Amino acid sequence: MINVMFRRLFTTTIRNPHDNPLGLPKNNSRPAPQIPRRAGGIEPKRSIPNVHHVLLVSSCKGGVGKSTIAANVATALSLLPSRRLRVGLLDLDIFGPSIPTLMGLKHAQEPEVSTSSGALLPVTNHAVPTMSMAYLLPRSQGSQEDTPVVWRGLMVQKAVQQLLFQVDWSFEGKYPPLDVLVVDLPPGTGDIPLSVGQLVKVDGTILVSTPQDVSLSDTRRGISMLRKLEIPLTGIVLNNAYYLCPTCKDPNPQYIFGPPASFHNTARSLSLPVLAELPLVPGVSISGDRGVPYMLIASQDEDGKGSTQWRDRMKAVVSQTWEDIQAKRKARESS
Repeated sequence: MINVMFRRLFTTTIRNPHDNPLGLPKNNSRPAPQIPRRAGGIEPKRSIPNVHHVLLVSSCKGGVGKSTIAANVATALSLLPSRRLRVGLLDLDIFGPSIPTLMGLKHAQEPEVSTSSGALLPVTNHAVPTMSMAYLLPRSQGSQEDTPVVWRGLMVQKAVQQLLFQVDWSFEGKYPPLDVLVVDLPPGTGDIPLSVGQLVKVDGTILVSTPQDVSLSDTRRGISMLRKLEIPLTGIVLNNAYYLCPTCKDPNPQYIFGPPASFHNTARSLSLPVLAELPLVPGVSISGDRGVPYMLIASQDEDGKGSTQWRDRMKAVVSQTWEDIQAKRKARESS
């Protein structure tokens, strides 16, 4: 049904496509909130249905490994030994969705639609329910990889609202609400992060950067935007911080993208906690291309000590993030 609507949307002119870019049924009982307008005042931020906590993953600079970090954060959260968390993953990169590839869902069928509410039902793999624009694109020879999204801002904003508020993460009440929804934001400071910041109650944000100054400058802009939107920041991760020789007995860190001094100075000047420095590990990229988050892969001998350090530090990131979310929740409840 959705596929038919999308074929019409992408190939012909239909009436009022801006009202329903995802082609959801008209009986949808979950109306998405509207973007605040200057004349009408600011609408209060809302919780996402069937979601207890929302965690953003942002970089503001493309190509730094943000989506890979998001997929592994979601997986690592679901594996926390202290509590069996139910974790979902929402891909809000409308123009360049990567989550289906990273989660082994590149060839997934289009999402089913709830018969009762008209909401989209997530697509699940590795015990993590996901939703992405890629699932809804018309297929070309069985894949959506070559199908572009050529939309202006209004269509994008409406699609983001539908992905945020018209997805049934409980699968029509069959499962409890998500403990955490990890949201993979697109690069930049445009319509999509702005819409999220205006509409959604957010519990934390993990920022991702690489050591280069060109990445850090964009990260500073992103942090400024998030703080203007009063979005809580959990901390920042330095990805590809260094490389460890996998065949050396006692390898020294090789800072092939530059030393981390600028990164730490930036974090210090912005009063932003440093969550981790993750090494450059070839297996992380290889496993992502195969559709399996690195946190689910058994330790790889060919990656050497870098593999162990990457996993241990990712575990520390999600443990600290979950503790931060819980502490903020308790503070709200006691106030």
